[in-house]
Amino acid sequence: MSNPPPVLKRRFITLENVREVLSISHAQAYALVRSGDLRAIRVGGRGQWRIENAELEAYILRSYHSPHTNK
Repeated sequence: MSNPPPVLKRRFITLENVREVLSISHAQAYALVRSGDLRAIRVGGRGQWRIENAELEAYILRSYHSPHTNK
């Protein structure tokens, strides 16, 4: 059984971490948060986005398509 990458051992991760995990652009990661598809919180004076690992995992599970659906 392999160990998860160190970033996935943290409770909250950055948009950059999401980008790396999903292999998407920064703009795509930001769009997921802005649309509400990926729930996130804003922290700090500059309002940096943070995503809880549980939310990222839930997003990934919701994103799987069944061959029996038309989505």
